[in-house]
Amino acid sequence: MPNTYTLIASNVLSSSAASVTFSSIPSTYTDLVLRVSVRSDRAATFDNIQIRINSDAASNYSRTLLSGDGSSESSSRGSSESRWEFAVINGNTSTSNTFGNGEYYIPNYLSTSSRPASYFGVNEDNSATAYMRANAYLYRGTAAITSMELTPQNGTNWLTGSSFYLYGIKNS
Repeated sequence: MPNTYTLIASNVLSSSAASVTFSSIPSTYTDLVLRVSVRSDRAATFDNIQIRINSDAASNYSRTLLSGDGSSESSSRGSSESRWEFAVINGNTSTSNTFGNGEYYIPNYLSTSSRPASYFGVNEDNSATAYMRANAYLYRGTAAITSMELTPQNGTNWLTGSSFYLYGIKNS
């Protein structure tokens, strides 16, 4: 069990933004936790989060996901991708003022070999349908994680009120 969660940086949007970047992530922790409560401007009830690490656009990312919406389930897998994606959040046609919420856990982010990560998140829009995702990720870059850029997969911008919190964990 982690001894400490320390807030490294946060960003609560007061206006729409195409991306949110956490840069200069310090090397003083063992693990990272990224918590988000977000909504994109995609004209749909949901969108997905994309994360690029250290500005790395090479084919160093893999994912496995499980998804459900209350009446059906699905799974998918991707490898040799240019970013992590498929972390479900609210789009702009979901009920006003509802946000998709999720948490990424990235252990051993200072490693210079493959790093796994996990995501658990939900979105809802006060209707009969809600989405849940549980994802496993792998990043195969060869440098410690020092920055992360988050963008909507299908929308153009994160909407006002979206929030992003990056925590460092010691002694996990």
